[in-house]
Amino acid sequence: MERTQISLEPEQAERLRRLAKERGVSMAHLVREAIERTYGGPLAAPTRAELWARAMSAVGCGHGDGANVAENHDDYLDEIYAS
Repeated sequence: MERTQISLEPEQAERLRRLAKERGVSMAHLVREAIERTYGGPLAAPTRAELWARAMSAVGCGHGDGANVAENHDDYLDEIYAS
């Protein structure tokens, strides 16, 4: 493994710290994973939870478990486009 140093915006570093803690991995692991996903290389298959989160973010839904996406779709779009 080769060591390197990067500079992050404070908000990026905080998000990375929070996600690393939630997933129980190091920040370095998340950076390596992001590099693999962005620039190619061998990847482990994403978990079902990761696929679900990716699908929900693709439709702009970060609300609860996603059970009411169809019912509240227009409200979610209004919220997304307002920001």
